Amino acid sequence: MGKASKRPRARPATPTADSGQAWLVCLAAWVVPGAGHLWLGRVRQGVIFLVTLPLMFAIGLWLDGRIFPFEPSEPLVALASLADIGIGTVYLVARAAGLGAGNVVAVTYEYGNSFLIVAGLLNALVVIDAYDVALGRK
Repeated sequence: MGKASKRPRARPATPTADSGQAWLVCLAAWVVPGAGHLWLGRVRQGVIFLVTLPLMFAIGLWLDGRIFPFEPSEPLVALASLADIGIGTVYLVARAAGLGAGNVVAVTYEYGNSFLIVAGLLNALVVIDAYDVALGRK
């Protein structure tokens, strides 16, 4: 029918790190969003994550969102807390600074919560992606 496509073939994935180093990449990616990708030489992605994820978290705080405490007696609050923790050091700094008390009567409260939770969950996905890159799966 038509001519064959001239697309380059995908290279088989080659491991760039052993599993021990891959876990260190994961730890770095959790502690500082984007650090895992920077470590692996994916500078553009690493810088994008380094800027956007903490910015999302900061926007959540600015919108009067709440950093949820871990309360096992309230499962949804506990899950929101785990999601918040996903952003790493940014979460720890915000908690230490006393930020994220939330203002339930603020019109933007739920939007703020959404930004905080999504920033943490996105960073968790970034950590998983860094792990896959480190093992040569991507």
